[in-house]
Amino acid sequence: MKMLGMTMRLLAAALPLAGASFDVRSFGAKGDGLTKDTAAIQKALDAAEKVGGGTVVVGAGRYLSGTIHLRSNVTLHLENGAVVLGSPDDGDYDPYEALPFQSVSDKETTYFHYALVAAENVHHIAIVGEGVIDGNRTKRGGPKTVAMKLCQHVTIRGITVRNSPNYSISLWGVDYADIDGVTVLNGYADGIDPDASSHVRIANCYVDAHDDAICPKASPSMGMEQRRPVEHLVVTNCVLRTDASCFKFGTESSGDFRHVAVSNVTMGPRVNGRRPNSGISLESVDGARIDGVVISNIEMHGVEAPIFVRLGNRGRGLEPAVPGSIENVSIENVVARDCSMTSSVTGLPGYAVKRVTLSNVRLGMSGGNREPRGLDVPELPQKYPEGRMFGQLPAYGLYGRHVEGLSLSDVRTYWESEDLRPAMVLDDVRDLTVDGFGMERAAGEEPAVWLNDVGEALLRGLRAVEGRSFLRVSGGKSQAIAVVGSDLRKAERAIEVREEAKGAVAEAGNVMR
Repeated sequence: MKMLGMTMRLLAAALPLAGASFDVRSFGAKGDGLTKDTAAIQKALDAAEKVGGGTVVVGAGRYLSGTIHLRSNVTLHLENGAVVLGSPDDGDYDPYEALPFQSVSDKETTYFHYALVAAENVHHIAIVGEGVIDGNRTKRGGPKTVAMKLCQHVTIRGITVRNSPNYSISLWGVDYADIDGVTVLNGYADGIDPDASSHVRIANCYVDAHDDAICPKASPSMGMEQRRPVEHLVVTNCVLRTDASCFKFGTESSGDFRHVAVSNVTMGPRVNGRRPNSGISLESVDGARIDGVVISNIEMHGVEAPIFVRLGNRGRGLEPAVPGSIENVSIENVVARDCSMTSSVTGLPGYAVKRVTLSNVRLGMSGGNREPRGLDVPELPQKYPEGRMFGQLPAYGLYGRHVEGLSLSDVRTYWESEDLRPAMVLDDVRDLTVDGFGMERAAGEEPAVWLNDVGEALLRGLRAVEGRSFLRVSGGKSQAIAVVGSDLRKAERAIEVREEAKGAVAEAGNVMR
């Protein structure tokens, strides 16, 4: 019996290590919205860490707080009705950290200590529940709301993050993160930013942000010599509302982006907000290699540019500046409505975007352009990348330039207001496959499709609409273009080949007027 009693005591002593619970009120928290509860919440977190881990419970109430630090093996549980409320006093937050390198990024991206809920170099941490973390600000400029740096095994589930003056949820150098069922409301900056992080899943989230909704970044790690990638990233089953870009990576593109899957997402403007700059943006402008991106089942409306793929050469932090690369990208099952600017896939001379597939894509454009333009689109290699950077493009639906291995399958375009530009313009494109491209209507003297300096191309299953010209081929570098199995009867001029491109087009099995 004595031995049994000792065993029971030892077992009881071990139980807190397996799942201890620590109520912040037991450590002095008031939850009245007036008393600063920073120290009490931190004491609870530290106590949980001291026994090897556990759950810190924040019950219903409003807990005014400055910076609190999550600890390894500790879960912060916000019960229904609980609000961790950011202090309006900037002095209640940790100062910006000293860095071992000269940052070339903006202050918001670079720093993680100046935050409401912070974590650094810890593991197996979680923020869960039905409660709220409230940045408690009315404009941009202030601490991050949730900021995690160099952490592993992170879970953020169920909570609401609102009124953030800085990035709502910001991860840098975080591995194995699961962000599930999170609501971001009225974020004055970005919504969710996994930066230089790997094995990240963002699922079942609602994001409402003034700036980018979900914006993976690859900003400099511990100095420019160390370029940590974003990799093994999944974004699924989300609703994204923004005044900027819905899903975007690349404005911070010092590291690579690879192994990325995005699916089942709706995108659009905020309530009473302006048009988002873009729905989908994939950008490499600081030397990043983007390789292996799959995006599918996307609905978007009211954005400017539905799809924006850009290889540029801003070269931030590089000496000399050299473009990176974009390759192996698949975008499929997209319905875009009421969009105002052209989708584009663009590289630079000598640095082509490679192996891009657009499949089952519907581009519904507002249209209304009455002034067709030529092919004189500036390259702008160093300009900040965004869907509107080129202004009005030569096509109303899709524009491609400096691309190798472009595949378009069942892509459809239409406008609401008559637009005199071609539906699609491709310039300096090699290894092109167009299968089933079409549009609802055409207007004016311009062709529906214009290929300039295009080579090794197969166009099949095309269907012309009523109009003066369907396909124009120009440019002395155009060659080996095959147009087969297409119904071109409705066009007055089915195929127009400019003098410098004579001999570039072969036809077979087409139905003509």
